[in-house]
Formats: sequence, C-alpha cells, structure tokens
Amino acid sequence: MRKKTMIAAAIAGSAVITALVAGPGVAAVVQGGQNGQHQQSGQAQPTNGNARGTGGQAGGSSMGHGKAGGQGQGQGSGRGSGSGPDAGSTSTGTMTDEQRAELVYMAEEELLAHDLYTTFAGLYGTPVFSRVANSESKHLEAVRNLMDRYGVTDPTVDHTAGVFSDDSLQKLYDELLAQGKASQEGALAVGRTVEKTDIQSLATSAENATTAPDANTVFTRLLEASQHHLTAFGG
Repeated sequence: MRKKTMIAAAIAGSAVITALVAGPGVAAVVQGGQNGQHQQSGQAQPTNGNARGTGGQAGGSSMGHGKAGGQGQGQGSGRGSGSGPDAGSTSTGTMTDEQRAELVYMAEEELLAHDLYTTFAGLYGTPVFSRVANSESKHLEAVRNLMDRYGVTDPTVDHTAGVFSDDSLQKLYDELLAQGKASQEGALAVGRTVEKTDIQSLATSAENATTAPDANTVFTRLLEASQHHLTAFGG
C-alpha cells in the first residue's frame, strides 16, 4: 500500500520542477510547469461529511481531448457519467490499520484536486476544470462511503478550501496552485500532474485491497475516472 508522498521542489529561473518521492510500493513522476505568485483562493466546498453512506458515484468519462498549449485547451469535459459502487453501509471485507490510514490520505487527495480545479475554473472559465472538479466531489463521496463502512474517521468534514491536515499535501497544493495561477497552460499541466499521480496511487491501492472487495471496486472505478480526466487535460 502506498506511503505518504513526500515532495521536493527545485526552482530554476521561472521553471518549477516538482518531484514526488514515494515510499515503498509506489513511485510518482511529476511533470514541471511554470511557477507563479502563490495566492490562496476560497473555492466552492464539495459535499460535506453528511454525504457518507449514501452510495458515492465514482465514474468518469471524457467528452473530448484537451490539447496542450494556447487558449481553448482542455475542452474535454471529464464529467463522471458512470455510477460508483454502492455496497450499502456494511463492509464486505477487512482492512489493516495501514489501509485505513490510506483512506484518510486518499480523501484529502480528492479534496486537493477539487480545490485546485475549482480555483482554475474561476480563473480561466475553461469548462474542463469545473466539470472535473464536480467529478472529484463524487470521488470523495465514494471514499467517504468506504471510510464509513470500515469505521475510519473522516478528516474532510468542515473542510476549508486549500487547507489540509497532511503537511505533504499542503505543500503540494501550494506549489501546484502557484503553477496553475501563472497561466492556463500551467493549470492544465497541474491537472495532468494530479491525475497521473492519482492513477499510480489508485492502481497500487486496488492491487493491495485483496481482503476488501468493495474497496477494490471503488479504487478501480476511481482509477478509470482519473484516466478519463487525464485525457481531458490533454494527457
């Protein structure tokens, strides 16, 4: 199961090269992009903790392929069109303490993506950002359902946009926010970075969820949706 991601950033001129150094079980390669001045923005808050146990949706389908470079990029919608697994409020397997901790981390990862895309939607008005942000809210709902079934405390209740309890995720959010604010192309590059990282993480989570069939199903659906999102961002 994937360990918490540690981030190292090196700044050379106006370019930011970000590397995610993973612990045992996962390696994530993060593409660099332009850097810009960091500003915190108040994004629309996704579904709150009351959404747990309602059968989250985790599907996704790209309505078009975003192209890198220039205005009008990333017009793929990335809207989630499929329904996520709904196994009710009872777990169908068992999880280790480490796997439960990974659910907590995963929930904040979904919020990180949602908050970034919501900010970029407000800055650039490109449909792909708002549509994928809505899909990320559904992903979070699916992860919340799993936390509810397996008795995991939800860290995302009363979430403040852009604020995360995990230090590595907070640092990553701040760096990617600055990159995306520099230009629309930078924001699309952030989308590709986030989705590529999510794909690798979810693949590892699904592979390791051998004793929790419902979790395996959720992770697989989220993986498929993230692949559609990557296409929508031009990846």
